[in-house]
Amino acid sequence: MKITCPKSELTNALSIVAKAIASKPQTPILAGIFMRAENGILELHATNNEIGMVCRIPVDIEEPGQIAVSGRYFLDVIRKLPGDSLTITYNRTEKIINITSNQASFTLLSMNAAEFPTVKEIESNVEFTIKDNILRSLIKKTVFACSKDESRPVFTGCYLEVADNKVTMAATNMHRLAVKYEQFAEPLGNIKIIIPANILQELLHNMTSDIPTDVHVCCNFNQISFAFDNIYMTSRLIEGAYPDYNYVIPPNHDTLVTLDSAEFNAAVDRVSLISRAGDYNVIKMEFANGQLHITSNNPDIGNAEETIPASIEGPEVTIAFNAQYITDVMKIIDSKNCELRLTKPLSPMTVREEKDDAFIYVVTPVRTAH
Repeated sequence: MKITCPKSELTNALSIVAKAIASKPQTPILAGIFMRAENGILELHATNNEIGMVCRIPVDIEEPGQIAVSGRYFLDVIRKLPGDSLTITYNRTEKIINITSNQASFTLLSMNAAEFPTVKEIESNVEFTIKDNILRSLIKKTVFACSKDESRPVFTGCYLEVADNKVTMAATNMHRLAVKYEQFAEPLGNIKIIIPANILQELLHNMTSDIPTDVHVCCNFNQISFAFDNIYMTSRLIEGAYPDYNYVIPPNHDTLVTLDSAEFNAAVDRVSLISRAGDYNVIKMEFANGQLHITSNNPDIGNAEETIPASIEGPEVTIAFNAQYITDVMKIIDSKNCELRLTKPLSPMTVREEKDDAFIYVVTPVRTAH
């Protein structure tokens, strides 16, 4: 194999697939990156048997072929090369890979390409095409609520339900719940699966187009794949039954509060500077007299308070929350104003975007001593 390509394009492609390189490989080959050059395209593969990444870039091919190389060292070398373009040559006899750019030259030992478990397209039960901006919204507004606790795997991923022409994504850590809906003109199929949060975060990171782009999604009951632009990603799904989250969404409310989203987020962020050092990061919110009074107290540090205007319909309420659970959701609110729907001081609060019923966030309050 002998190819020449722009350094920037190869670096970008390697950075994408490198996320799938096994950090503690079960077999040495999983620490590598597989590359196949043919028909003017270089295809790069990496997998850790849980997720798989493929990226394709155009290159000048003098001699087609395929190689595998240690991913960690290869990426480090390519990043630091001095020139704008580089040439990669594989010596099949000596099993070495030569990389040159300007006056720099590196030689790396190759791995056995024939042993590499290349990423294959999955067989799907349900497949559909969705615009990347819509998929970004589904992920962004739910994945942050996933649990980090590996002892309960089903909560470390997002639940995806496709029911005819409605797609729902939900995430919870048992203390908060985020749900986002999208309606489509045509039926897409029917499936219920749990997607690991890490593959969704990678997907979010890689969907960077300014113009809405098609993402082709294929899924069966143990795998899912996403194909867009020059990228193909696969992931195993999380096994298990996702609980029915609908019963934790309050069916009604007594008090409706409307706030300026940016002002609310900034105030909570400032007041929580004091509470962050505590175990539960507790802030207290008092809704009364057309304003929201936010306080936090830490006996070892001090206290903080701030008042902002609020439109309040219904009885006055005083309620406490983990501040992180409030700031997390406010970061992804797109509307100028947000709505808080409350019932009692120890009942869950619902956060919604103004005039948007397709997103629901439910957060459980914290019991305080006074």
